Amino acid sequence: MLGRLARHPGALCGLALLLALVALAVAGPYVCRWSYTDVDYTALRQPPDARHWMGTSRIGQDVFAQVTHGLRKSLLIGALVAVVATGLAAAVGTCAGYFGGWTDRSLMFVTDLLLVLPGFLVLVVLAPRLRQWGWLAPAGVLALLGWMVTARAVRSLTRSLKERQFVVVARLMGVGPVRIIWRHILPHLASFLVADATVTVAGAVVSEAGLSYFGFGVQPPDVSLGTLIADASDVALVYPWMFFFPAGLLTVFVLAVSLLGNALRDALDPTTVRAAGPPRGAVSGLA
Repeated sequence: MLGRLARHPGALCGLALLLALVALAVAGPYVCRWSYTDVDYTALRQPPDARHWMGTSRIGQDVFAQVTHGLRKSLLIGALVAVVATGLAAAVGTCAGYFGGWTDRSLMFVTDLLLVLPGFLVLVVLAPRLRQWGWLAPAGVLALLGWMVTARAVRSLTRSLKERQFVVVARLMGVGPVRIIWRHILPHLASFLVADATVTVAGAVVSEAGLSYFGFGVQPPDVSLGTLIADASDVALVYPWMFFFPAGLLTVFVLAVSLLGNALRDALDPTTVRAAGPPRGAVSGLA
């Protein structure tokens, strides 16, 4: 798999961009003399220079310090949402598809019920009541509202896999259902789940940015890319450094995750190996 990833240009580009963003989020606070809460009253709305690498905000806060802190927060939220949402989807979908019967009906009833709920309105109602939890509140709500479509897809794939010969043989040999799901079904869903998790990361970061834009995401004095974009949206043309630096990092992150997700899906999907055919040397040898 690593060899196939190394030969995939999209994977290398996406991985390089993602590692650069992670390095910026981790090392940014240590290379900058300013904290994201510091205020320089002598440099209000100042463009980028040697003292403030990305300029300052309208109240004199260093944009570089705020962007690196906001990027770290957005990355944490995206990773947490992806892990929780994909884990829930895998657990619910495999149990519903494998056991069937009342288990399937009960789990799918809950899934369909959550699907018809207006997600944005639920977030608007819950966000003010969960503000004491900080950034964990929007992350948790996004995770709990983002697994249902994937769960239905996993259920359909599991229903197909449980009729395969290797699963039937394991069941006849007395292997327990939990072990069958863990050892035989989930590995065959790995490519789908990995690709879905990468898409979920990007979607969660964009969703959090949208929530923060409307005031329902990360709350002051904390910042994320979404809050920075929201604060500078009305002065984007007058003071472009306040808006385009966080918006640009958000765009680059979504692009990097999408490229890496597509490459991981191709590398983990066994059908792509069969579609590629035998190695060139084997064909020439037969000839």
